Amino acid sequence: MLDIIKTIILGLVEGITEWLPISSTGHLKLTGNFLKFESPDITPGFYDMFDYVIQLGAILAVVVIFWNKLWPFTTKEKGYIKRKSVMVWSKVVVAAIPAVFAGIFLDDWVESFVGDGKTEATVISATLIIYGILFIIVELLNKNRKPKTISMKALSYWDAFLIGLFQVLAIIPGTSRSGATILGAIILGVSRTVAAEFSFFLAVPVIVGASLLKILKFGFGFTGMEFVVLAVGMVTAFIVSIFAIKFLLGYIKKKDFKVFGYYRIALGLLVLGCFWLV
Repeated sequence: MLDIIKTIILGLVEGITEWLPISSTGHLKLTGNFLKFESPDITPGFYDMFDYVIQLGAILAVVVIFWNKLWPFTTKEKGYIKRKSVMVWSKVVVAAIPAVFAGIFLDDWVESFVGDGKTEATVISATLIIYGILFIIVELLNKNRKPKTISMKALSYWDAFLIGLFQVLAIIPGTSRSGATILGAIILGVSRTVAAEFSFFLAVPVIVGASLLKILKFGFGFTGMEFVVLAVGMVTAFIVSIFAIKFLLGYIKKKDFKVFGYYRIALGLLVLGCFWLV
């Protein structure tokens, strides 16, 4: 029962932090250091896979909320294909290309480089702080600048590809996939709303692919407890993600991302203190 409660907490963390530009992987790894599963039926290799696959629950929330924009088939248009949805998916595919190559060729290297314990905490702290500062700087520079791209239709394929390159930075724990893509999009002159939505859409193939890769590495021999923990985590992440996505979309219509920058800096300093001074 205690492991289920811990799983729900991790699901809450994932559902909130996956969409806010504050690093879900960083939060999960840090939270996981304090909420270790105790069941003997949970194998050591399960932890790393869990941090990624739980994100599938969060991804389902995107599909549900943006179903009309993402589902390409309809009976109301000639040819039964929605051109707007095809356009969105084609740009998502272009943007996902860099992440595919990064996942194949860099994932294992990054894991071995980052390591665990204090080294991992230091890397997460550094990326939290660095990107927190960048968010503040970019928002200050863009204070009186009007975005050149204010709709998904106006987003060029070249800009989509460049946003995909920014997303590759998220392979380093603590960076934040949504944070990297949103920050990159804003730098390219994309409005906050379009940047956030495109970041949501881009997460679908990237996270599904990364999760499947982790499952293949782990294998399909889940114990009963591992299956329950994974299912509970995904369901919790899905429910919380619904609220987190709607909150962010409403928030950015009136305010900028500087508050997330300050949060990242504060959290990064807190993590450094917890792992190096305690």
